[in-house]
Amino acid sequence: MSTDVDVAVVGAGIAGLTAAHELRKAGREVHVLEAGNRVGGRMATVRRDGFLIDSGAEQVSGRGYDATWAVLADLGIGAAELPRIGRRIGVWRDGRVRPGLVHPLGLLTGAGLSVRARLDLGDVLRGRHDFDRPEAFGTATVAEFAARYHPDVLDYLCRPVVSGFFGWDPEKSSAGPFLGLLSAIGPSSAWRTYRDGMDTMARALADRLDVSLSFRADEVIGGTRSARIYSGSTEIRARSVVLAVPAPVVRQVYVNPPAHETPFLEASTYVPMVKVHLMLDRRPAAGVYLVVLPAVASRTVSTIVFDHLKHPDRAPRGRGLVTLVAHPSVAARLLDTSDAEVADLLATAAEEFVPGLRSAVVRAVVHRFRDGLPEATPGAVALRAHFAARAGGVVEYAGDWVGVMPCSEAAVRSGRRAAARVLAVSRKEHV
Repeated sequence: MSTDVDVAVVGAGIAGLTAAHELRKAGREVHVLEAGNRVGGRMATVRRDGFLIDSGAEQVSGRGYDATWAVLADLGIGAAELPRIGRRIGVWRDGRVRPGLVHPLGLLTGAGLSVRARLDLGDVLRGRHDFDRPEAFGTATVAEFAARYHPDVLDYLCRPVVSGFFGWDPEKSSAGPFLGLLSAIGPSSAWRTYRDGMDTMARALADRLDVSLSFRADEVIGGTRSARIYSGSTEIRARSVVLAVPAPVVRQVYVNPPAHETPFLEASTYVPMVKVHLMLDRRPAAGVYLVVLPAVASRTVSTIVFDHLKHPDRAPRGRGLVTLVAHPSVAARLLDTSDAEVADLLATAAEEFVPGLRSAVVRAVVHRFRDGLPEATPGAVALRAHFAARAGGVVEYAGDWVGVMPCSEAAVRSGRRAAARVLAVSRKEHV
């Protein structure tokens, strides 16, 4: 069976949906093809027994997320739908949580840092780095950047944050994207969450678009004026294609990428992410909504999120919802481990930090992302600018990996840019 379409967007994550939205606004006919049975990708929410479980992204920022807020305005979604979380995050040190991480108050309270390290933290927070040009900082790794400061800056700030939020190894991933994101979003007091779940934006976009679920793109072959997409016996011919999937998936399905694009595609690696969401019969005591664990405290769990404190409606009244993120050192091997084993391993490790957690568990839900977040290796960062400056073509790309920036705002920006590039190519064809 063959089908002709104007623009095909492969992937219904937030990047693909944004690209499709922008193209549709410009008058193009767009068909979104999604291999899974839902939209949202890593920005999705599972609703079960009265719980709202954010399977991937946990929060957005009230500042630095200009593209996200612009799309939300298009959709008629205002700030009331994204209340401030209003609680601090903390780091575990010496047997207790130290609040104030990634917040100016941390300079006063310590946030787990020594006095000398607090002075260094002020220098880090005052830095101005370009979200859209992470290569401007150079290719120094997070560990190399932190080495200029007191050891606490690496051990109790940089390492736990990049491990817990991005799944990175600080010795392998570049500091530029990390610093660019910190500089853009500012203190954690600006962080918000969607009242009705992190998939709110994705659902609103999908409602306005032509989306085909459970459609797996097996091969994409680019031509000079069009491209072909194959899924089993189905062939789709498209005037333009946007590949809005992780770079490793692009390398699997895109048969003939241009030679000048392949170095960046090959350098754009991902790290896995594994999360277990524990539905509880009570709400454990906590003074912060999120705790990052330094490697000296745990190499099994990197982050603990008290979702019922992030927003009270994440769990039914009187019940709790706690999310545990696997440490990068164990995430890869947990990809093929049973749900029961993953839940038991992470809950047992977290018991030290949340006493009584295991006895409160009613049910556990496990989410695995083999392609969790872009790794931002020095090689990818060094190649990003050249890739971004390339001439447009029949096949474009969208995703946070395009900007080497592991966050939903980068995905939204990439979707808007991919749409702009598709439209620019079309205008040139009609000149």
